[in-house]
Amino acid sequence: MTADARRRTAAGRLLALCLALALAGPGAAGADDLGDPERGAKVFRRCQSCHAVGPDAANKVGPHLNELFGRRAGSVEGYSGYSGDLVRAGQDGLHWTAEKLHIYIENPKSLVSQTRMRFAGISDPDDRADLIAFLRTYSASPRDIPEAPPTARHVDPVLPDSLAVLQGDAEFGEYLASECVTCHRADGADEGIPSITGWPSHDFAVALNAYRVKARPHPVMQMLTQNLSDEEIAALAAYFATLGE
Repeated sequence: MTADARRRTAAGRLLALCLALALAGPGAAGADDLGDPERGAKVFRRCQSCHAVGPDAANKVGPHLNELFGRRAGSVEGYSGYSGDLVRAGQDGLHWTAEKLHIYIENPKSLVSQTRMRFAGISDPDDRADLIAFLRTYSASPRDIPEAPPTARHVDPVLPDSLAVLQGDAEFGEYLASECVTCHRADGADEGIPSITGWPSHDFAVALNAYRVKARPHPVMQMLTQNLSDEEIAALAAYFATLGE
């Protein structure tokens, strides 16, 4: 092969590589990141006693799940069974995407502390991905574009192991709580701002960590939790749990 031929071959390979990268795009998700809708239909059997999806789906114990993706939380017309916390989460900006659904389906309390959905969660990430892919088929396009945010799978941990094993110092938590009680009343009263008094410490830690990783949408809480350490979250959780005793 001549030098010119080698250069042309190398240039052709480089062009092919550039085209492949351009078509993939910076946010493209690999096949391993996506769920299987057919398997998801089987996972949905765990949900169908309370939720319906598909043609002519209606509200049951829970709201129907048609057009779920991109929908504001707590907003299905004609459904009145939402908890106040879920409605507030929607007002704060919670919209259902695959990432939010992964977090919510794993542990509903990670996004909505007081939810009426009596569901322990699905721990297997592949089952969650399959279920989400199945539900995605009942939402509007671009449901068939793998890299579309509603379909791609990316999820932050709800509660890291480093925090889950900590035993919080309630006295330290009381010291830290002065900023919390400027909005949340220590006596547990709920006057538009939800009570955090007497929460189980694990649920409290899950909620604060969800704000810290920006899974929950409230911008003030996201800002206040950004610099909290695991030890500080555990201490606050321990303190507010004692207030309910």
